Amino acid sequence: MAEIKSGSGLKYKPLVPPEQTMKEFTVRALILGLIMSVVLGAANAYLGLKAGMTIAATYPAAVISMAFLRLFRGTILEENFARTVGSIGESVAAGAIFTIPAFLIAGVWQNFDSPQRYWESSFIMVIGGVIGILFVTLLRRVLVEDPELPFPESVAASEIHKAGQAGGSGAKYLFGAMGIGALIQTLGKFNFFATSWEKFTTFAKTGVKLLSGRGQEITSVSAGGGTLLTAPAVSPAYIGVGFIIGPRLAALNFSGGLLAWGLFVPLLMYFLGPQLEPLITQEGQPTSWVELAYAIWKFIVRPIAIGGMLLSAIYTLYRMRSSLAVGLKRSISDLKKATAGETASVSRVDQDLSLKWVLPLLLIFAVLTFALYYYFSGMFNASITATIVMIIAGFFFAAVSGYLVGIIGSSNNPVSGLTLSTLIVAALLMVVLGVKGLPGVAAVLGVAAVICVAAAVAGEMFQDLKVGHILGGTPWKMQVGDIIGVIVASFVLYFPLLVL
Repeated sequence: MAEIKSGSGLKYKPLVPPEQTMKEFTVRALILGLIMSVVLGAANAYLGLKAGMTIAATYPAAVISMAFLRLFRGTILEENFARTVGSIGESVAAGAIFTIPAFLIAGVWQNFDSPQRYWESSFIMVIGGVIGILFVTLLRRVLVEDPELPFPESVAASEIHKAGQAGGSGAKYLFGAMGIGALIQTLGKFNFFATSWEKFTTFAKTGVKLLSGRGQEITSVSAGGGTLLTAPAVSPAYIGVGFIIGPRLAALNFSGGLLAWGLFVPLLMYFLGPQLEPLITQEGQPTSWVELAYAIWKFIVRPIAIGGMLLSAIYTLYRMRSSLAVGLKRSISDLKKATAGETASVSRVDQDLSLKWVLPLLLIFAVLTFALYYYFSGMFNASITATIVMIIAGFFFAAVSGYLVGIIGSSNNPVSGLTLSTLIVAALLMVVLGVKGLPGVAAVLGVAAVICVAAAVAGEMFQDLKVGHILGGTPWKMQVGDIIGVIVASFVLYFPLLVL
């Protein structure tokens, strides 16, 4: 099997050698992928609006594509292509549900059930989704080929495909593990054992004295509250992810949970307890200390964690600046080779969508973005500024999203945190420009919506490209397939949003 050099100089062996010719981008795989994209996207839109979170569609798309195409003796690269297209609808839905309803909530839109809202929502999703894929095309070599990023969900998805191709032995372990996981989940649902445990312990109501440098008391702060003791949840999903990412990253995840619930939440509860206690008796407020503890985690501790992740991602991207420059140089070199008729010299598993298509498409979609923002705000300067912010922030957050997916997977990608960061930057810029009222709100939400969809799509695309990297798929075919999938899903996902 041929060895391919990655961007870091290390070598890897794809499952399907680059010199081997195999069916990949076929009509049946594309149709299957588009159907899954719409169905799984709608399902995630429902889940996201009901529960506030989405799950990666890579796993069900991998299982469905493997089961269906095996009936027609499809190849593993066909399965990979169908899964890639099929999972992208979930990311479009993830970006849309966090931002498009905000237009209605903020009063920018007075209704949602009209043809005008359909076209506005669809164009937001199309523009954000395609821009996200184009940014991924520029960044693929840097992140997908980085040996330090484990891409846990990509590894799991590739193992599903490998198990199907291995026949009896591989499928036996795959479906055996699924059966054990289903049994554990079922027994937990029927309370045969406790899947989780929590208990709130109240602190003694005391005061903390603040002293001056000479030991004299300046003031005292009342303290109280308590701490919520929790045990790790029993979940086959957590066990599987922990096995995939290994003990080092699993220990880091555990340390984060320990810091959150063993230090930050108890500390905040201790000092804020006396002020929070009256809220328990107020109507419409949390009715127990447990709910208050979760509220503190959600609105104080979790944003701190997201800020730490963003800073870590920025630092990592700074360290990777040389690799990023090398990746862009290789893309330009490939474009020159293609112009000179030397495309064959580039390995099949290293062929991205050509820059002679990527750069013009980015320019076209930047113009479309400006038109969209001008349509919302009616202000030329604000629309130009919002477009520039979208391009710069979109590229950065696409890289951050890819990095985070490489560390923790698409299911845990904090797209909402990236969106809030974008909202703050865009809002401050609009205030500086003097854009206020509904036009300013529309411009800010427009920036956030496009970037949110772009970041979500970029994360899922990086995950899928990593699976293709492992299996030996052709990147440009996967990228073209996802562009088609994004466009189709965008014009359908409005209807689940309307119903919900």
